[in-house]
Amino acid sequence: MAREGHPPPWREAVSDTKHIVVDDPRPKVRRITLNRPEKHNPLSNALRTELYAAVDAADADPDIHVAVIRGAGKSFSAGYDLASDILADQPWHTAGGQGNWARHVVEGHFKMWDLGIPIIAQVHGYCLAGGSELAASCDLVYTAEDAQIGYPPVRLMCAPDMQYHAWLMGMRRAMELMLTGDAISGKEAAEWGFANRALPKTKLEKFTLDQAERIAKIPPELQQINKRSVHRAMEAMGVRNALRSGTELMALGLNTEASVEFAKQFQGDLKKALTERDKAFGDYRAKKKAKPAAKKK
Repeated sequence: MAREGHPPPWREAVSDTKHIVVDDPRPKVRRITLNRPEKHNPLSNALRTELYAAVDAADADPDIHVAVIRGAGKSFSAGYDLASDILADQPWHTAGGQGNWARHVVEGHFKMWDLGIPIIAQVHGYCLAGGSELAASCDLVYTAEDAQIGYPPVRLMCAPDMQYHAWLMGMRRAMELMLTGDAISGKEAAEWGFANRALPKTKLEKFTLDQAERIAKIPPELQQINKRSVHRAMEAMGVRNALRSGTELMALGLNTEASVEFAKQFQGDLKKALTERDKAFGDYRAKKKAKPAAKKK
């Protein structure tokens, strides 16, 4: 119990953030906004530390029954912050050595699964690489129809850290995404099983909050059992073992000749390396922008 005149610990945990914004837009609903819009919300460890603290705080707050994660600006998240040192200042300790980062990411996925409150991802714009992993970690995903969801690092770096693809979308669709690195739209994501529903961007926020408020009506002691019942079914089919095994494949991929060479390129000029990676595919950074129609005289 909090001391008189002092906020409870879960309030203190989210009172001084620099990379996220936390608010309660509806009764019993906590919303966490990734707030690095100038770069499409890259997931640095500083941001991830604040994000996981905020999610934990929401789970500890008896007045909160559901959490929503969204991104500020034009995107949900374009992925991990490759301009930073992702091995430094991780939000919690993960054993070092080969595969440290992938294991660390998967541990975060399991942390969100194991919380009592349902967590909803509200996705728009780019939802790429680590951003797609964050969304996949949530219990529900509602997306804008024109969102772009994909994992381009499979082209020259490695397999995903958290290999959710086959579990959410089935073997054939997962294989297509893994072998191309292409993005799918939010509408396709809902059709393929990555997302629950896709909506026009203008209606996404209201729908997400309406659903969150609806979910929040169910007593939390019952809702956490409802949530776990789905996870336990997935676990019985082997999802945890598969995701853990995937971290070893990711580590193996980083040691391939192609990946080692690409790492040298993006250490020199990250933007140029990413553009060159996607040039042959004509998408992401290399996507040609449509020229405005010429005015008739």
